[in-house]
This record gives sequence, structure tokens and C-alpha cells, in this order.
Amino acid sequence: MNGAVLVGAIRPPPAKIQGDLSLDLRDYLRIVRRSWISITALTALGLLLGGAASVLTPPTYTSHTQLFVAIQSSGSISELQQGNTFSQARVQSYVRTVTTPVVLQPVIDSLGLQESPVELAGRVQASTDLNTVIINISVDDGSPVQAAATAQAVANSLIKAVDTLEKPRVGDASPVSLSVITPASAPVAPSAPNTRLNLALGLFIGIASGLGLAVARNIFDTRIRVEADVRRVTDAALLGGIAFDQEATDRPLLTQSSDQSPRAESFRQIRTNLQFANVAGRARTILLTSSLPGEGKSTTATNLAISLAQAGQTVCLIDADLRRPMVSEYLGLERNAGLTTALVGDAHVDDLLQAWGDHNLFVLTSGQIPPNPSELLGSGAMSSLLKGLEAAFDVVVIDAPPLLPVTDAAVLSQHVGGVVLVVGAQKAREQDLGKALQALEMVNANLLGIVVNRLPSRGPDAYAYSYYRREDEPPKPRNEKAAAETIRPRSERVDEFDELLAPAPHRPAQAFRPRS
Repeated sequence: MNGAVLVGAIRPPPAKIQGDLSLDLRDYLRIVRRSWISITALTALGLLLGGAASVLTPPTYTSHTQLFVAIQSSGSISELQQGNTFSQARVQSYVRTVTTPVVLQPVIDSLGLQESPVELAGRVQASTDLNTVIINISVDDGSPVQAAATAQAVANSLIKAVDTLEKPRVGDASPVSLSVITPASAPVAPSAPNTRLNLALGLFIGIASGLGLAVARNIFDTRIRVEADVRRVTDAALLGGIAFDQEATDRPLLTQSSDQSPRAESFRQIRTNLQFANVAGRARTILLTSSLPGEGKSTTATNLAISLAQAGQTVCLIDADLRRPMVSEYLGLERNAGLTTALVGDAHVDDLLQAWGDHNLFVLTSGQIPPNPSELLGSGAMSSLLKGLEAAFDVVVIDAPPLLPVTDAAVLSQHVGGVVLVVGAQKAREQDLGKALQALEMVNANLLGIVVNRLPSRGPDAYAYSYYRREDEPPKPRNEKAAAETIRPRSERVDEFDELLAPAPHRPAQAFRPRS
């Protein structure tokens, strides 16, 4: 037989399904790069709101004044010490007196203000420094002149109120004297709004909101984007990744792109890794499936078969997706007669195989879509068919339906040497991959590895790498039809297939069952 043995009869232990959701620094950096648009938008929104708050907020002016508290004494040292201790103890009481109606009502009456003492107290602040006898009074107002007038009036009213409160009942003078040491003046610039503070606060809130949203989206979004996401679900072997190519939608085959393209190199890498997946075995049948439809299993199976044939191996590609067959459409082959035709016994398999391309690639299309796909794929006829093809070909590649919607792939996996699970980036979720792996484990399938398809080629999750420069790539043919492989005449294909089945030192003569 030509080519290397691909898969093994000795099944490895089932892949361990993991659930590690921890993130490292690289993951956080990838999250930031992935969500940079939303982070930038929220940061700009925060700055905009901070600027709008500064523009829409009416300006507020603050005027300040200071008073000194002294004790009336004869001036002896002992009296001065006692007076200083007494004034420091009383100054806290004077600070609290500033915002009481005893002080503020005279201010309202003298200035003719249209507000109550409680409302005025909301614009007046009084404080004192520790171990001092100085009282600081500040007043906020929309007018700088009115702020200064109110602050000065509050200071004068406090002086009169303290003189009245501290004056003895007998005719003696008050032992406490308050003096204005810093008269109130009209402020030049408003104290609020603080534009710099508002912009800084808006910037901080915007960045924090953007980062929080990005992390939350990453936590709740369980879609598989990169190979590292697969690693968080399972420790199964990663055979390779295939970068998303926009041109692959119209030209899905490897033969329609450059041999030096990243897409072609990806399949060569998968082919090589597949050869070492279980090099000690002898089974030659590989089943490709996926968790959900639309993950690219059919194109992956087709291109893998082409890549194996280009390596010099004799390959049989079987379209076993009896629900939505796509291989015949990709390769431009007749679909009405194929796998189901052979399974029901209407024709011999060597009359149904269609040669494709310039290499030893033979295709068995799906045939007519039956009403009972699972029963046909799990039948003894299917098992006998696969054994005959394994004896005749180096490799048999099977395109099977997805695992979660139907049971066809799980049933068929018991008749093959190994299974390759195709995971579509941005399509499959971690829970879908976990369920697919559990389905294969339940039927004791031999999972060779996982191929991650549709990986992003740009952005923070970019995967594609190319060793060749663009100018080194051969020019694409002008006629796309000329680039596609053509089907050779049936007579030539039958002759080749008869030679393929002929006895040889490396291939047993009883490779296929005899014609009935």
C-alpha cells in the first residue's frame, strides 16, 4: 500500500472534557483588542457626558471669610493660657452656630433674600482648623457679588450672635471677642463646575464601563473563537486550524487556490498531524463530523481527501451525509447513484465510484436521500462496504452528518478507524463541543483529534500565517473553470479502478466482495 498508515486499531483513552474558565493576562489583552470599538465608544461617551455636565451646569461662585476668636483678659500669663484653652473649647460651638437661624435669619433680613434659613444653610459652610481659634466661613452663590455680600453678612451676624450668647446677665461685657481677619471678596472664577475633574471622571467611568462590558461579554459569550477556547473544553489533540477565507465561499476546493496559500498549507499540516495521530495502527477509515451544521465539515473532508491524494495515496471519499449531501456539489459529480444505491444492492460499488482529478482520488457520492439514514449507515451492508474499501484504498475519508441534530455520525463512528471533529469558529459554542465529545465517548468512538475551521485571519484572534510572500505565489488562472479539477471519462476511470483492485504484493486480491 502507498502512503503512511494514518490511524490506529488501538484506541487511545477518551479525551478529557475540561471546564477551566480562568483567564490569564494574554486572554485579557485579547479581550481588550477584540472589544476595542466598544471600549473606545464608551470612553468617548464618558468624555462627552463629562463635557456636557460642565457646559450645562450653572456656574457657582464661592466667597470666603475668616474670624478670630479672642478672650477678654488683663493679659497675665495664666489668664492668657486659660483664655486660649477656653476659646479652643468654645470655637467648635461657634462653628455649629453659623448655620443656625440665630445667625442666618438676620442675614436674610439685611440682604432681603427670598429663602428660608434652612435653604441658606445649604449654601453656607463653616469649619475650623485643629488647635486654632480661627473660624472659616464660605458661601456659594450664582453671583460672585452676592456670594461675597452673604459671606460678610454671615460673619457680622455671627459676631453679634456670639456677643449676645456669651454676655453675662449682669451688665458686664462679653468675655469673648470675634474679629474678621479676612474680609469676604467677590471671586473672579467660578468654583463649580470643575471641567477638568468632570472630564477625568467621565474618562474613568467610560474606560471602566468599556472594560467591564468587554469582560462580561467574554464571560457570557461561550462561542469558540480561537484554539485556546477548545483547550478550555477538552484536552483532545488539535490537528490544525483553517483560517477563514472569503474566497473559499465561491472556490472551496484546494485545487482552486494557490499551492502556497495559507489555506493549502493548513490542510497539509492537518494531513501530516493526522499521520502521527496513531502511527502504530492499521485502520484506514477516517470519519469527519461536527457538532452543528454549517461548521465546514464537508469542505474539510473534501479538501483533506484531495490533500491526501496529492501526497500520493489512493483515497476514497464517501459522502455519508444522507440528509444534506454537499460533496457532489463541490466536486461537480453525479449524486443520484452512490452510497445508498450500493447499500440497497441496486449496483456494485465499483460501478458507482467516480474518479476525480489527476491523482488517485475516487468519490462515492451520497445517492438518493433515503427516509431512514441512521438505519442504512448502521447496517451490516455499510460495515461490509467499508471493510472492502479499506482493503482497496490507502485511506477512506467519510463526510458524516453533524452529531447533535441527528445520530448518524455516532452510529457510523462504530464502523470506522477514527473520528475527526470539525469545530467552526464563531459558529460552535463550548457547550456544543462538550455535548459532541460526550456523544462520541458514549459510543466508544476513537477521536483522533479536532480541526478548528473558519478561524479569523485578521484582528486580535488572527490565525493565518504564511511563509511565502505574495509576489512568490503563482498567478491565478484567468479562467476559474480551468483551475477546477475535471472528471475523466468513465472508461478511463473503470480501467484505473480495475487496476487498483488487481492483485499486488502490497494489496490482497480479495479486496472487494465478488460481484453477485
